[in-house]
Amino acid sequence: MAEKLPEYYFRVRENGAFVFRLDTENRQRRIEMDQIAVVNMRNGEIKPHGDRTLSAADIDAIKSWMTERAQTLAYREIDDIFRAIDYLNNTTHWVQSRATDEQLEAVTDNLLLAMHDLRSTLVRKKADRLMKG
Repeated sequence: MAEKLPEYYFRVRENGAFVFRLDTENRQRRIEMDQIAVVNMRNGEIKPHGDRTLSAADIDAIKSWMTERAQTLAYREIDDIFRAIDYLNNTTHWVQSRATDEQLEAVTDNLLLAMHDLRSTLVRKKADRLMKG
């Protein structure tokens, strides 16, 4: 590998990550991954793995990763919403131009209920914001 590896590797899981310290400074020049902690993004908890004690550098690196990860997840969440808008527009075009009667029968009720739920929630939230401001 031409570039130097990072000191830590974060194996992402649903609500956090397993944290590994990487080591290539061994006789075989193999990458060794030593688990040092478990991170829970929901509650901000950093638990040392086993009987380990995390150094200040470990904690700083983990907290930095948690900050970056939170930003990434927030970006992805809003990006998913913008994609949903695109999907709604594509769905409208499909309904208008290509959908068969059988296909429409299969999806119409579920789409109408989901759109009604979304519209009701959006209208209520907008009314709440208008009342505040």
